[in-house]
Parts: sequence; structure tokens; C-alpha cells
Amino acid sequence: MRSSRLLQILLLLQTRRQLTARELAEELEVSLRTIYRDVEALAAAGVPVYADQGRAGGYRLVDGYRTKLTGLTEGEAAALFLVGMPGPAAALGLTEQTSAAELKLLAALAPDQRDRAGRLKNRFHLDMPAWYRDAEDSPYLSAVASAVMEDRRIKVLYRRWEAPREVERTLEPYGLVLKNGSWYVVAATPSGVRTYRVSNILQLAPTDEVFTRPAGFDLAKHWQEHLDRFEQQRFTGEAVVRISADLAGRLADLSASLLLKAVADTGAEPAEDGSITVAVPIESVGNAATQLIRYGKSLEVLEPPELRDELKRLAESVAELYG
Repeated sequence: MRSSRLLQILLLLQTRRQLTARELAEELEVSLRTIYRDVEALAAAGVPVYADQGRAGGYRLVDGYRTKLTGLTEGEAAALFLVGMPGPAAALGLTEQTSAAELKLLAALAPDQRDRAGRLKNRFHLDMPAWYRDAEDSPYLSAVASAVMEDRRIKVLYRRWEAPREVERTLEPYGLVLKNGSWYVVAATPSGVRTYRVSNILQLAPTDEVFTRPAGFDLAKHWQEHLDRFEQQRFTGEAVVRISADLAGRLADLSASLLLKAVADTGAEPAEDGSITVAVPIESVGNAATQLIRYGKSLEVLEPPELRDELKRLAESVAELYG
């Protein structure tokens, strides 16, 4: 246990250059006293670790020192292969680099670890696009990725959902996110940090202008905050619906996540006929009508009246078309 912790301290100092005792203690979830003892043990073992004094001080290794410890545990080797994503890597233009890294990793493993890594690769596969959707065509993805890595501005012609549909933007790309088979670039603009769908970029012109990335920007944290804001702004109202017993039993098979969640959260007892009355969030009357009409007589909207009217209008238009 302690030897593993000593190696962790060594690798942390090697990758982050300098850390305080408190930062090490928080990272490894141990006491300050334990860190003091472990650092003393590293120094006694010949590791050139020393402490810089002062407010900006901390533990660090002598410049140029690199550990030659490269061993991986069986679990660590498995984890590296499980997080591999050949599809996204290919989309970013990193197929050759990914293959080369995989070969180097395999060469560094012991024979039994190599066999297990091979089994994992052949028994787990990550397929990002959702069902009933083709993978998006994003011809400028590689160029966006290069700009992200090099901190360079790009000029794009972007297609958005509202008028004017096509707009020109100068972006400072902070990072790329792959969500359900779609790539998004998080980028700074004169009006703030925005999210753009890469497949909606119609034209892209790279520039030689380098921008300064804000210190401490956390892409994963920003993305989660973006999702939270989107969910809060997405739903503008609520509808009360009566779900038949038959439909309630089939919701899990119909990708009806909102209805399924509403049924699970309500805790209401079914009526005598087995139907369940629940409240579900809606984006708009028009959007809700087109989403709910597919359930036919198995779902009745009780409120609001304008949603009932819109469903009636849609049903009458369909009946007229096929009458």
C-alpha cells in the first residue's frame, strides 16, 4: 500500500512539477503527516525531491529527473484499453498515432497482461452514434481539432437554426466534446463562451492568430454546466396526461424517457382501469403535440387546453388527408 503511494507521489511530482504537501494529501486522501513521512522516505531512497519554501513553494523534483518506473498493474493495463476510442480517434485524424501508441503499450506489457489486453480489445466495443441515426458528416473536424491543440483562432461560416441561418464567426476553440455521436466545439467569441455543432460548420479558414486560453478552464465542468442550463431552458411548460395501462407497460421499449421518468417519479396509484395520470414537462405546445400524437388513443392530454386543441387540429388534418 505504501509503496504504491510513494510511486504515486513520484509520478505526480513528475507530471505536475510542483505540489504542496496539502495538495498531495488531498490528491491521495491521506493526512499531512503521512505525506511528510512519505517524502522523507523518497529522499532516503535516493529520489532527488526537495521543498521550495515560501508562499509559492512546494515539493518538486530536481530539474531533468525522470523515473524509469514504467510497470503497469493488470487493472491499469485493462483500463487503458477500455478507454480507447478508435472511432473518435479516426474522426480526429489520429488513426496512425492511436495504432502506434497501442503497439507501444502492448510491447511494454508482460505476456499475461498482453493476452488480457487483447481479450479486452476483442470483447468490448464503443459505438457512439444513437440508434436510427447515421454518423454525422463533419468535414472540418480535423481542422477544428488542430486549432484546439494549437490554441489558434479560426474563422467559420456556421449554419444555425434561427434567422439569419448562415453567420460568420471568429472562434477561439477551447475544446471538443463528443456527445451521442455528434461533435461540439466549445469556443470563446466576443459575446462569451459558446457551443457549436461541428457538422454545422459550412466553411472554415484557419488563421495564424494565437489566443491565450484562460487559466484553469475545465472543459468537462463547463460542458456539464452547459447541459444543466440547456435542460433548464428547454422546458417552458407542463402537460397533464393520462397514460393507458398498455402504454405504461411499454414505455421502456419506446424510448419515451420523459414519460417513463414522470411515471417513475409520480408514485401515484393506477386507476381502476390501470391508467396513470402524470405531469410531464414540455418544450412548447407545438413540439409537445407532434411528440404525443404518436401514442394515439393510448395517451390523453388533460391539460393545458391549448395542447388539446393543437392535438385535435393535427388529428383532423391527418384524417382529412387520408379521408
